[in-house]
Amino acid sequence: MIDQVLNLMALIAWAWFVLVVALLIVRGFQAGGVRSAARMFLSWRVAIALLIAVGLSLLSASLVFIEPQEVGVVISIVSPNGYREQPLRSGLHVIVPLAEKVIRYPIYWQTYTMSTEPFEGIKAGNDAISARTSDGQSVYVDSTVIYRIDASEAVRVHIDWQKRYVDDFIRPVMRGIIRTEVSQFTADEVNSSKRKNLEENLGELLRQAFTENGFVLDRFLLRNISFSGAYSTAIEQKQVAEQEQQQREYQAEQVRKLAAGERDRLKIEAEGRAGAVVIEANAQATAIVVKANADAAALTVIKEALGQDPSLLTYRYIEKIAPGIQVMLLPSNNPLILPLPDLFSSDPSGLSSTLPLTNTQQIPMTTTLAAPTTAITPTPTLTPTAAP
Repeated sequence: MIDQVLNLMALIAWAWFVLVVALLIVRGFQAGGVRSAARMFLSWRVAIALLIAVGLSLLSASLVFIEPQEVGVVISIVSPNGYREQPLRSGLHVIVPLAEKVIRYPIYWQTYTMSTEPFEGIKAGNDAISARTSDGQSVYVDSTVIYRIDASEAVRVHIDWQKRYVDDFIRPVMRGIIRTEVSQFTADEVNSSKRKNLEENLGELLRQAFTENGFVLDRFLLRNISFSGAYSTAIEQKQVAEQEQQQREYQAEQVRKLAAGERDRLKIEAEGRAGAVVIEANAQATAIVVKANADAAALTVIKEALGQDPSLLTYRYIEKIAPGIQVMLLPSNNPLILPLPDLFSSDPSGLSSTLPLTNTQQIPMTTTLAAPTTAITPTPTLTPTAAP
């Protein structure tokens, strides 16, 4: 605030000086005309007012306060080179009034943007950098640099660029380096993971160029890379085709998995059925063996029983045929009973079914069988014999 107060005091002092001079001249002119007014202008009162105003102005001009976010370059007629070698940093400084002046430069971080969007960049309209890739494709690069003036290099910046450094240095350097570096990459590389390499290369090249000219680069941002309409359409169609191909591959893979699952299911089912058949066959074979062993044991027992009593065979035979027997022949020379179930079913006369049979009679019978279309006629012959 000291510098501002001194400026205000100097302004008030000059206003007071003018007022005093005007009042003295008016009084002198009223008292004695022009000569009297001239004597009043050259009086000690005017001299004192002039000294006070000049002193305050010189004092205000000799004190310079530099803000923390800026640096001052002193242009001096008393210095050999016409400027001080060291810039003024933040704080209150004293300079030679009327012989030196201070030009202030900001040292805070500044941002410069060139974009295709009309109101994003420093300049209105499409301000993107047009470049061409190594394979001849035209691209438009949106970029931003965050930079500041190096405080220790402010004098060199003033000598080289003055206040023109944005339009005469920052912008041309960015456009030139970006175009040169983009030309080292193909369009596919710019639109792929190598875009990161492009951004890193541009950052290093710009940082070196800024440092050589008294600037500090904090960061370079490759905000966007856009292509021509035809190339963008081709890329979009390629991406759509790749997505469709991936979709088809995915569907084919799902079909293969389903087929493999179905094959495994059928294989497991077949193995299960084969195992069941094997188990059933083993069970049947075991059952047959067990039955055969049981039959063999039963035959052994029957053999032993028949060896002891042969008539047991006749008894078992009679027991087996008893439920369905219809006719019995009792020959005198054969102990076996022979069933003839079909004999009387074809007898039209019914004589045989009415003949009484005893165990003391032998009834020899003869039967004549005709063709299939002829009825069967039995001709029995009865011969009475004595009992054996």
